[in-house]
Amino acid sequence: MNHSSKDPLHGKKLADILDELLEYYGGFDGLSREIDIRCFCIDPSVKSSLKFLRTTPWAREKVESLYLYVLRRQAREQAREQAALQPPEAE
Repeated sequence: MNHSSKDPLHGKKLADILDELLEYYGGFDGLSREIDIRCFCIDPSVKSSLKFLRTTPWAREKVESLYLYVLRRQAREQAREQAALQPPEAE
């Protein structure tokens, strides 16, 4: 029996989500422009951000929502790149 989930957050650690967002947005400066949360803006660190996100449900929801948006955006970009590599169909 296969118990795989279609939820992209299933089994994903908050630390991994934060790391991927930091990489995608080029660090805390870029991430803080997307989500205006104090832990990303004032003396940010991964450790302090994780502590805040684990204890603040609304902030964690914002981060998870942004992560899902980034995943969709990356999938669209990848699909466009693959379509551009496909030879045109003969009519």
